Amino acid sequence: MSDNSGALNEGSDAVSPPLWRDRSFIGMTATQFLGAFNDNLFKQALLLLFVAVPVAGGTRDLQWLGTLVFSVPFILFSGYAGFLSDRSGKRTVIYLSKVAEIVIMAMGALLFVLCARQGITPLLVALLSIVLFCMGSQSAFFGPGKYGILPELFRERDLPQANGIILMTTFLAIIFGSALAGLFFPNLLWALGVFCILVAIAGTGTSLLVRPVPPSAPGLKFEATTLWISRETRKMLREDRPLLNALLASSVFWLAAAMVQMAVIALGKLQLQENEFWTSLLTAAVSIGIAIGSVIAGAASKNRFNTRVLKTGLWGLVVFLLLMAPQGWDGRPHLLGYWGSLVALILLGMFTGMFAVPLQVFLQSRPPAGEKGRMIATMNLCNWIGITMSAGLYWASGRILVLFAWPSSYTFAFTASLLLVVAVLYRPKDTPLMDGAA
Repeated sequence: MSDNSGALNEGSDAVSPPLWRDRSFIGMTATQFLGAFNDNLFKQALLLLFVAVPVAGGTRDLQWLGTLVFSVPFILFSGYAGFLSDRSGKRTVIYLSKVAEIVIMAMGALLFVLCARQGITPLLVALLSIVLFCMGSQSAFFGPGKYGILPELFRERDLPQANGIILMTTFLAIIFGSALAGLFFPNLLWALGVFCILVAIAGTGTSLLVRPVPPSAPGLKFEATTLWISRETRKMLREDRPLLNALLASSVFWLAAAMVQMAVIALGKLQLQENEFWTSLLTAAVSIGIAIGSVIAGAASKNRFNTRVLKTGLWGLVVFLLLMAPQGWDGRPHLLGYWGSLVALILLGMFTGMFAVPLQVFLQSRPPAGEKGRMIATMNLCNWIGITMSAGLYWASGRILVLFAWPSSYTFAFTASLLLVVAVLYRPKDTPLMDGAA
């Protein structure tokens, strides 16, 4: 996949204020932080519940089911969400999505109360899966607005820094959300539900700080293809090979990322035999690294799509995934043990951030202004197709591990093989970011 990139399109107002004096930047950063915190606190709690569901004859790892249920709404609704984002205004979509989050968290809180009283059961798995589907639907509508609005709020040359800061704070939120989830086990799940409602209310409030932006395509008409990928977006991708290649790389990356999340929880709970809190810290370690890597990528990219940062991140991912795979010897469950795995996962996360930030900046900046919302929706759709596929791959890899009596950590090696293909084939070129009219 060899890219021949020109200058990226420019769509932000050159007279926009500097980021840290812009109330909208603070509001958007806070809204994304609170949303990511809530999503990951809630989802981590569910994955911890799903990793060992009691069944006849033992327990079963149903994390793949949670991942599948959460990701399907993105496939169903991302196209329409991008259409609404461009036609109705991204700030409106952001606010309404946050209101919906309050309702969904209230539903989840009721089920957490039942879990606290009677433990996880197959019926509660089914009901929590419904709530998780609703949560995925809310996120599907929130995504095109939160990403697509950035080029409309900020100067084009500020996008790498804005993305780096927002991604850093997002993964700080993931750190706190993932780590705190384990603290509520096993007796405070009811308090977790109440806390999630309060965070959703706070996020709705901060979304009001984001200044309204006019719809980028107010005359856009609904078509059947809106539910999938619009005709204009398909045409743009056919004509813009670098954009298509970046989209494919992003999809495979998120497939791998979802595999890693489930593999880390299985490593902690099933292979290292740690409790929910210490397992949550392993997940948080990845996010700590991503926050560091996001800052590095934002600073190193400056005003361009920096492929050196991207390729360094990608190859670093492959190396540390392979390092996480081996089983220990002399009775040790894992080569690195708990603390060695913690350090390796921080470094794994750092390389993840170095890969994700440049790729996201390119996908945001490349499309024309009137196509940004639908392009972000298409990116979300393709990413979540990858994440949905990860549920099937995780299930299949689990069957293979059982068949050959291999440890769960071998899932990291399976994941490394996927990213190795991307590292070999994806060859983008540096591209400048400039201010100006779209």
